[in-house]
Amino acid sequence: MGQIVEEGSNPTMNDRFPDDEILIERAQKGDESAFDTLVRKHEARAYQYAYRLTRNAEEAADVVSEAFVRAFNALQNFKGQSAFTTWLYRILTNCFLDVRKRDRNRPTVPLESPFRTDEGELERQVADTADTPHEEAERSERERRIEAAVATLPEYQRAMIVMYHGEMMSYEDIAAALDLPIGTVKSRLNRARLSLREILKKNEELFRL
Repeated sequence: MGQIVEEGSNPTMNDRFPDDEILIERAQKGDESAFDTLVRKHEARAYQYAYRLTRNAEEAADVVSEAFVRAFNALQNFKGQSAFTTWLYRILTNCFLDVRKRDRNRPTVPLESPFRTDEGELERQVADTADTPHEEAERSERERRIEAAVATLPEYQRAMIVMYHGEMMSYEDIAAALDLPIGTVKSRLNRARLSLREILKKNEELFRL
């Protein structure tokens, strides 16, 4: 059902594909090639999300593969009440949670995470060849501290942090993807942000909180 594309693929490539509604209708009528096209259209973004959750290439590929299998098996139940991508995020998140339930002893690998919170701003740090060695070391340490802090969050909070701050999804889209009330999404995100802020307060010289 298509080869997994590494993070960083150009999302504008999706413009060459038919609309999701057309592909879903064809796939629901038994056209497997239409579903294969859906996979090719969305696999890069799905992999990016899974990798941000797992920080492990092999595990992310497993999550994406399992998610598309589940999506294929459940496609007849898709009624178009939300966007296909929202529905796919729900499946990806459930696959991620299931993987963690099956293997709780696997070490959690930190998550790369850009944040812009109500309490402060922690921006994605992009490598700059003009950085001095001191600046580069400070940047790396900032990223390491953020990743370590995010890795301590409960898995549902981590998923929502990635959706909101990494995938730039709205509260409404996250609520639909996770089948949760918007109020629950907002409260869990706020708790996650506060937890991160408390952890990162120990490093005020790095984050200027």
